[in-house]
Amino acid sequence: MDTLRLILLIIHILGFSALIGGLLAQAGPGEKKVTGVMRDGVGTAFLAGLLLVGVLEGGDGDVNHAKVGVKLLLGLVLLVLVMANMRRERIPNGLWIGMVALAVLQVVIAVAWSPVHT
Repeated sequence: MDTLRLILLIIHILGFSALIGGLLAQAGPGEKKVTGVMRDGVGTAFLAGLLLVGVLEGGDGDVNHAKVGVKLLLGLVLLVLVMANMRRERIPNGLWIGMVALAVLQVVIAVAWSPVHT
C-alpha cells in the first residue's frame, strides 16, 4: 500500500509540474493560452490526488480532511479554468496570473499544511 501511495504522490507532483511548467513557459510579454500540457497536467494531478486520498483513507494513517477539502476545491477550480479555456486562442493576463497563483497555492498548501515529523 505504501508503494502505491508513493507512486500516486509522484504522479500527482508530476501533474502539477506539467501545469506550472506550461504556465511559466508563457511568462513575460506576449499572448497566453491554455496548452495541452497544462490540460494533461491538471487532469493528472486532480485524478492522482483523488486516488491518493482513497489510498490514504484505506490505510492506517490519518487523513487531514480539511486540507483535502481545500486542495480538492482549488484543484477543481483549476481544472474548470483550464478546460473552459482550452479552445480559446488566448486568455487574459489576469486569468493567467490567477491560474499561476492557484497552482502555486496548491503546492504551498501541500507542503506547509503537512504534519512535522521529528
